[in-house]
Amino acid sequence: MNEAFERSVLQDVLTASLKEQRRARRWGIFFKLLTFSYLFIILALVMGWIGNREGDKLANQAHTAVVDLQGTIAAGGETNSALVVDGLKAAFEDKNTKAVILRANSPGGSPVQAGMMRDEIERLKKQYPQTPFYVVIEDICASGCYYAAVTGNKIFADKASIVGSIGVLMDGFGFTGVMEKVGVERRLLTAGANKGFLDPFSPQSPEQKERAVGMLDEIHQQFIAVVKAGRGKKLADNPDIFSGLVWSGETGMKLGLVDAFGSVDSVARDIVKVDNIVDFTPQPSFSDRIARQLGVAAATTFSSQLNMQIK
Repeated sequence: MNEAFERSVLQDVLTASLKEQRRARRWGIFFKLLTFSYLFIILALVMGWIGNREGDKLANQAHTAVVDLQGTIAAGGETNSALVVDGLKAAFEDKNTKAVILRANSPGGSPVQAGMMRDEIERLKKQYPQTPFYVVIEDICASGCYYAAVTGNKIFADKASIVGSIGVLMDGFGFTGVMEKVGVERRLLTAGANKGFLDPFSPQSPEQKERAVGMLDEIHQQFIAVVKAGRGKKLADNPDIFSGLVWSGETGMKLGLVDAFGSVDSVARDIVKVDNIVDFTPQPSFSDRIARQLGVAAATTFSSQLNMQIK
């Protein structure tokens, strides 16, 4: 009888222990799933996978739309014509947008991307003539950034902002002297007299240098024409404006590169008279960023040798 009782008690203890282990396992799985879900939601919010942008939340209210032009302008980069134009299109198309502000903070970059951006902005301005378009310069708006900025009905800046750099450059290196010292011979085979154009491992050709300078001058004249068309009689009669120099916002206003001092907040409040600001800057998804980086890696194979920028 004692043995039967002990066996029954032991069985009850083992059963209770198994139930407790199962319960603990279920709770462990539950908390792991809860933690994973929490982390996933945070990641999704940070990466922009879920959640409405501010413009969606305030869609039924009058607002001043803002689109950022931030960082170096490059095809496939974080700042390129497609992204900026997408944001501007959404801003102009929104029925409650009272004005659009391009918030500029970029040292410039690709002349092609800047030109595409500028052309699309001009098209949007013609399509929506009732919607004012302003540019607000924060830290810097130089070279390709200013190429796009001259489309603004008015350009605002801080007195300490950096503006200008109206010029074009193409930089690189020449390694022929180093190769001679270490005894390396360059063996370049081409079909076409200029296929090895400005090859850094070959002696510089005077003819190719002349051709490159001519191309830079041509793009520089395009840049100058765009600035003159955008700023008109506001520009001071000073040839240094187009020399590639940069200026403070205070001097830039004297030269006609800037219209007035102001920030996004002050322009929305004092000029637009609508201080409800909505950000329409597109936020690329994680997959877009990965794809873009792969594209940039491929695209920069050639541009690393011919590094041309509006600057």
